[in-house]
Amino acid sequence: MRYTVIGGGVGCARFVLGLREFVRRSSGHDEIDVVVNTADDWWVSGLRISPDHDSLLYALAGVNDRDRGWGRAGESERVAHELAAWGSVPEWFTLGDLDLGAHIARTAWLRDGATVSDVYARLATRWELGATLHPATDSEIDTHVHTADGRTMHFQEWWVRHRAAVPATRFEQADIALSAPSDGALRAIADADVILLAPSNPVVSIGPILAVPGMRDALRAASAPIVGVSGIIAGAVVRGMADACLAAVGVRTSAEAVARVYGARSAGGLLDGWLVDETDADVVGPLAADGIRTRAVPLWLRDADSSAQVAADALALAADR
Repeated sequence: MRYTVIGGGVGCARFVLGLREFVRRSSGHDEIDVVVNTADDWWVSGLRISPDHDSLLYALAGVNDRDRGWGRAGESERVAHELAAWGSVPEWFTLGDLDLGAHIARTAWLRDGATVSDVYARLATRWELGATLHPATDSEIDTHVHTADGRTMHFQEWWVRHRAAVPATRFEQADIALSAPSDGALRAIADADVILLAPSNPVVSIGPILAVPGMRDALRAASAPIVGVSGIIAGAVVRGMADACLAAVGVRTSAEAVARVYGARSAGGLLDGWLVDETDADVVGPLAADGIRTRAVPLWLRDADSSAQVAADALALAADR
């Protein structure tokens, strides 16, 4: 079996860890592909930074900082302090010394002519990940945030510096109309036995992936069932500030509302199935009436056991066609 996950960031990383654990406990031979959001990538001090990819890379390698939720474990920040002293990096964006190694390697390869897909493949050779990561696109499609007070800023400034507290009116991916899905992403979708939308931010992690021209068509044309996992439980986001992103695009912070944003595949949307938490069991019937098979199960990804069980529940829903 081949499973393809669509997403990015910490929520996606935790879900993929659960899926990998499920595979290890069952067949041990199933393949996992992840189509990763690249729209929150940006340039800092001449280096290309890829937060969503690196969250996945470090988590799957077992070297992530679990307390902070981002970056490398055992990190130091001497270089970051020196860069700040020179005024070369924003004081609100910290680059760890170990993390900088990945950014320097990535940037050097890109400047030598490598594609983003090439860089993903090279970075993956250092550790046994148990999954293959593919960029949604090889193009630069950085996200810019338009705010209610008339400012425009890079997504990272809005997210990290302002903690999404500045009301946003819309999110824009630069030059996304000129982009195309990466070859690896298209293969992962076409060859999948099951496609899973991770419990990632639906607006700024999964949304930009779906906005790459040709990506929605590839998903709709896939023979595999598509099942999404809600990142919202009992009307609250599990992690991060997805509620601020949803408010900016006029969507309620609820598992039901996000499912309807993705839409039923039978009605031109993407979802065949939708996994919600047991506290949201009341949405099962209404969503089923809309053509989205919905199942309520415990969704908290607390440890290896609970995460593997969520993955198992998602795959069981996919098999219930």
